[in-house]
Amino acid sequence: MPSSIFERAAKKQGFELIAGIDEVGRGPWAGPVYACAAIIDTRKIAKSGLAALDDSKKLNAAARDTLYARLIEHAQVGIGFCTVEEIDSINILQASLLAMKRAVAALPMQPHYALVDGNKKPDLAMPCEAIVEGDAKSYSIAAASIVAKVTRDRIMVELAQSFPGYGWHTNMGYGTKEHQAGLAQHGVTLHHRKSFAPIINRLSQMSLDLRDVASAESL
Repeated sequence: MPSSIFERAAKKQGFELIAGIDEVGRGPWAGPVYACAAIIDTRKIAKSGLAALDDSKKLNAAARDTLYARLIEHAQVGIGFCTVEEIDSINILQASLLAMKRAVAALPMQPHYALVDGNKKPDLAMPCEAIVEGDAKSYSIAAASIVAKVTRDRIMVELAQSFPGYGWHTNMGYGTKEHQAGLAQHGVTLHHRKSFAPIINRLSQMSLDLRDVASAESL
């Protein structure tokens, strides 16, 4: 379970405002990558109704939604994202780091110190500490993970309404069997990451199929 040990350590060094940063959506085949930066008062976790804060992946959708609402009320939150075009241009790792940087910039107040989930750090103006599996260790990062997850999931549910057949409302763009079947039946959309191997392969297959059709029609 998360704790405030990292936040307390940063405050002992003289840093007052500490932000937790996390991203969601590095693995999906479709959709943007999102990040959140969250500043919370770890001394008021229970009072704010945030005692259940945890890695977003360990929580069900109802729990995430409840905590999301409380975080929007009790935390300072910044959201950043990178588009599919940016992901394809600079690669998913760099896009994730850029989304984190944008999330920090979107905060209503700039933090003095940042705790980042993972082993890579975005290029920030303040000191930054990378924590592997930080969303399961730090209240601030757990908060960021929940807001990022809920925000991106809602975007994918909206996209699924315009692009049915891929199951984005449940798989959030990950390469499930339903998503694979959708690609086979409907092809690649503008929301697919064309730098990802499964999508590259599908585009190659579509090109071959079109070539075969053209050859057959010329006979």
